[in-house]
Amino acid sequence: MKTMLITGANRGIGLEFVRQYAAEGWHVFACCRKPAAADKLNYLANQFPGRIQVHALDVTDHQQIEQLSQTLINQPIDLLINNAGVYPPDRGDAFGKTDYAAWQHAFAVNTMPPLKMSEAFIRQLSRSERKTIVTITSKMGSVTDNRGGGSYIYRSSKAGVNIVVKSLSIDLSPQKIIAVVLHPGWVKTDMGGPGALITAEQSVTGMRQVIGNLKLQDSGKFYAFDGQIVPW
Repeated sequence: MKTMLITGANRGIGLEFVRQYAAEGWHVFACCRKPAAADKLNYLANQFPGRIQVHALDVTDHQQIEQLSQTLINQPIDLLINNAGVYPPDRGDAFGKTDYAAWQHAFAVNTMPPLKMSEAFIRQLSRSERKTIVTITSKMGSVTDNRGGGSYIYRSSKAGVNIVVKSLSIDLSPQKIIAVVLHPGWVKTDMGGPGALITAEQSVTGMRQVIGNLKLQDSGKFYAFDGQIVPW
């Protein structure tokens, strides 16, 4: 049975990833900060008995990441999806009004955990068949695509994770591990808001198609949910 571990699994895109992969017969390790309050995720776990295991994980807690790795030490992981993320409040993300504490928090959630997760679960990934790391990013982290300015905190945290994954793709190539970043589109979630263009189901369906077609030579690339290459 193919296996997937995902962070930020309790809502939005993360929850939809869990639903779709479990429906296809994957074994899913679904992580979120507060499993007891994750009603939709727990409902899914009951819908797919034996396929979804819910684990408590705050991605800013590196000791907790290491503990989870030890819990799953003998479990090959085909696909690691780094999905957990935050979007800072607009009032603290504009020139002259920067919330520097929020900036530090954004890097602690958006930028550092994908590297820590990869380091902690490298053994499980190496023993799997698919050996794939996917990190959810945003076109707002693209230097080329930045035509509007502003959003210093969010843009820099996503540009930062993009270069983390690019380096991962190089460092892990001898182990034949694929590492890519994926832009999910503007999605109707709590983060994306009701005015977004696509649903979580549409976004995840597209991203899963991209993931399913990845080859080793694709490692280090920046894809959109529809398979298009996003400029760095």
